[in-house]
Amino acid sequence: MTQSNLQQDNLAKSPLFLVAPFFFLGTSMVVMKAVIPNTTPLFLAGFRLVPAGIIVLLLTIALKLPQPKTWKAWFWIALFSLIDGAMFQGFLTEGLVSTGAGLGAVLIDAQPLVVAVLCRLLFGDVIGLWGWLGLAIGLIGISLCGLPAEWILSSLHGNFSFLHSSTPLSWDGLLHSGELLMLLAALSMSFGTIIIRYVKQHVDAIVATGWHMLLGGIPLFLLSGLWESQQWSRLDLSGWGGLGYATLFGTALTYGIFFYLASVGNLTSVSALIFLTPVFAMLFSYFFLAEVLTPLQWIGVVLTLISVVLVIQREKIASGISALSTRLSAATRAAEVTPKVD
Repeated sequence: MTQSNLQQDNLAKSPLFLVAPFFFLGTSMVVMKAVIPNTTPLFLAGFRLVPAGIIVLLLTIALKLPQPKTWKAWFWIALFSLIDGAMFQGFLTEGLVSTGAGLGAVLIDAQPLVVAVLCRLLFGDVIGLWGWLGLAIGLIGISLCGLPAEWILSSLHGNFSFLHSSTPLSWDGLLHSGELLMLLAALSMSFGTIIIRYVKQHVDAIVATGWHMLLGGIPLFLLSGLWESQQWSRLDLSGWGGLGYATLFGTALTYGIFFYLASVGNLTSVSALIFLTPVFAMLFSYFFLAEVLTPLQWIGVVLTLISVVLVIQREKIASGISALSTRLSAATRAAEVTPKVD
């Protein structure tokens, strides 16, 4: 192994390097929550995408990566841009208006649960016992995080009168539910994860990512211009700094680290650490934004994080238990045939 390859291998195994993208993602949620009262959600979403996309595309040009040429490549990039770019970031920033950064990060982190179900339906992927258990726990956890506490407590006492309330949920009320918007963001990101499988068949993944951020941010800016006002007039120096942090560190640098780890084959270690994003978000939102969760939400957070670990690591858990069972069986057989000494 050359000195350069050895340095790359050491970097990819560095705990700080592995944790960095989740730190940037989690703290970006906190920064955006702090900035959003002085700007508008769609402008914030567009600003997070477009500059980051330009940076990534300039990097692809410097690396001389091939740009998309066929109509199929541009079709999948456009679809990826709409769903994983515009819709994901739009729902996320709109959701941040009425929910906390920590709780929002937990709900976004439920994305692997949706991906597991979609892959089962579309590709026949095996979920397995531990995966299904994780999905069940995740459903309970997300419900505890997002549903009104009075609904949950009434249900535990067998009282479902809220389903026949004289003031039913309205579309306007649903669209202003921060928790629901965060789940829609997670759903968009899940479909984006599926779509990237097809994107990579026609164009380099890094190139597609740059274009998807650039093209996904443009409609957000257009919608912001039509529907929003005072997008930046109330921003001070710290506000612009927050936007810059969410763009450079929370988007461009995070994607760069992910692709670097993918290139050296270390994404398995990264996937095992995905739960760190809401952990960082909750920690920093508590200290800097004084966000406090209810006891039911805390239970929901713990259950959701457990479910994500179970779903992501389901194959390792199953193989580990199978190996342990084999060893115990072998040890039992060995004990049965070992002659006893009087």
